[in-house]
Amino acid sequence: MTVSLAARIEAILYLKGQPLSLTAIAEHAKCDRDAAADALLQLMDDYAHRDSALELLEDERGFCLQLRPALQELVHELLPVDLTTGTLRTLAAIALKGRIAQTDLVDLRGSGAYQQVQELVEQGFIQKRRQSNGRSYWLEVTDKFHQYFQTEGMNLEALIPARSQSTDNAMAESTAPAAPEVD
Repeated sequence: MTVSLAARIEAILYLKGQPLSLTAIAEHAKCDRDAAADALLQLMDDYAHRDSALELLEDERGFCLQLRPALQELVHELLPVDLTTGTLRTLAAIALKGRIAQTDLVDLRGSGAYQQVQELVEQGFIQKRRQSNGRSYWLEVTDKFHQYFQTEGMNLEALIPARSQSTDNAMAESTAPAAPEVD
């Protein structure tokens, strides 16, 4: 039985589970970029015209298969994640920083962060990469994090309100001792 190039590329995207560039798709499918692009267009058209749980998307990172947004609640029902409050706070710190050294995270969250990082790696929400100096790890969230928490395309750092000068002045005034009253 001969499998079409579109079906082969669909299988590649399904098995990889992360966005792939056109070049990477062509390499895995053992075809040229033009043939891969044509097959991707065919797949996108197929997914757009059928009642499927999946959709084929292209973003700045490449092409990927993902669950349609209307079915995201199934992820939470069928794949519940049991994370403690501390682990969620550690995950939030990593997500908001974008990428953080594990040593900096431990300074921020305490020594319990080591176990929380291990749990988050095991659950696939973050990845660890050894720093070039070999002394610590870089921590960053994965595609699974973005899919599970529906943050795809969000600038998480923008969610942290910038402290304005007036806020800093107000905080300084509220903590300063009151001036003595003069009669």
